[in-house]
Amino acid sequence: MAKAGILSMGRYVPEKRVTNEALEQMLDTTDEWIRTRTGIEERRIAEGIETSEMAYEAACHALQTAEMAAEALDLILVATVTPDMPFPTVATMIQERLGAKNAAAMDISAACAGFIYGVATAAQFVETGAYRHVLVIGVEKLSKITDMDNRNTAVLFGDGAGACIVGPVADDKGILAFDLGADGSGGMHIHQQGKHIEMNGREVFKFAVRQMGDASIRVLEKAGLTKEDVDFLIPHQANIRIMEAARERLDLPLEKMSVTVNKYGNTSSASIPMALVEELENGKINDGDVIVLVGFGAGLVWGSLVMRWGR
Repeated sequence: MAKAGILSMGRYVPEKRVTNEALEQMLDTTDEWIRTRTGIEERRIAEGIETSEMAYEAACHALQTAEMAAEALDLILVATVTPDMPFPTVATMIQERLGAKNAAAMDISAACAGFIYGVATAAQFVETGAYRHVLVIGVEKLSKITDMDNRNTAVLFGDGAGACIVGPVADDKGILAFDLGADGSGGMHIHQQGKHIEMNGREVFKFAVRQMGDASIRVLEKAGLTKEDVDFLIPHQANIRIMEAARERLDLPLEKMSVTVNKYGNTSSASIPMALVEELENGKINDGDVIVLVGFGAGLVWGSLVMRWGR
């Protein structure tokens, strides 16, 4: 069996910034209230660009980084809860626009854990030898389903896209283990019924704090590793207090956790790949580092993945 890992990354960040100060003019809230409760200072909003376009830009970035032609892709997986339309899927739109004529394509709906679900799925195709190169994209345009008159959700969400190419890597690199799970009994704590996101913030917070830490520990145990083996943590960028709970469970210093929620807000399935690209660009992730990715989302679902970085 081949060993699967991430060959390259890419992302797309919308240009428009919406600061907390701007939200103060629209809502009964303050910059201090938002920052102390969420860690968010601003978020990006996609204007005049659809989900599929952001996904396409992130995919192009990943292909360019890998120096790979789109024809080399065998499968495209897009994790999103905000597709352009119910069908066709975003994945098939990307397949056509890239000219990835040899690739199958499908969307995955696992909310904020979608990227981890996508990478774990891609790894199965690569490791069994069914496919060699799988493009995984996490993309959201949450601004189109966020009620900007509801301060409980309006301050949280942003737009963006992150992508990776999963393929065969050296035996001592790549994905070491993953842990996926769900608890459908909590599904109505965060849901879309009608046009907008509705959320029971208190219950989601309690679930997330517990599962982010538990899933991080479980995936290390599956890989035969300990907390001391972890070099870097990339949690879903939802809320700084939830992220801190995961970091503390792993006994990691602050400098070993990615924090981009302050700049981009909660971008759901895009948050982990966007953060991973940022830390690679910042030089915080090096060849051979053990990295833990962990997220939770509507469903309720969770996912964690541990890898040794490199090809």
